[in-house]
Amino acid sequence: MEKSAGAIIFRNQGDQVLFLLLHYPNRSSRVKREHWDFSKGHIEKGENEVDAAKREIEEETGLSDIKIIDGFEEIIKYYFTVGKKTIFKTVIFYLAETKIKDVKISDEHIGFKWLPYEEALKQLTFSKPKNILKKAEKRLIQR
Repeated sequence: MEKSAGAIIFRNQGDQVLFLLLHYPNRSSRVKREHWDFSKGHIEKGENEVDAAKREIEEETGLSDIKIIDGFEEIIKYYFTVGKKTIFKTVIFYLAETKIKDVKISDEHIGFKWLPYEEALKQLTFSKPKNILKKAEKRLIQR
């Protein structure tokens, strides 16, 4: 089993909320095609989920000024295959705000986009991240 943590990162631009999506390359050992998703990564030994999410965000995007929004935690679970081995993965996502527009992606990614909700929903590749984005949008409306 693998456990990861990540976040739905957003920023306000005028009266609009923009969400950060990362473009992941085709990695034949895991996902067989390029895809769009949120920042996430492995929880290291001795690290809690929030610290892991913050570290991964900084490593993958260069953003260090993020604020985790209280009361939002969503978990997705799925299986993936590496070679002949099937792995069960759990990812906990937080909602994180930044004021910074400039993103410096790591070599794990091939691009990024800041998108308003409807466009972000269309851009995300998989249904589970889309469902989490819907919940994040609902949470932001309630603020």
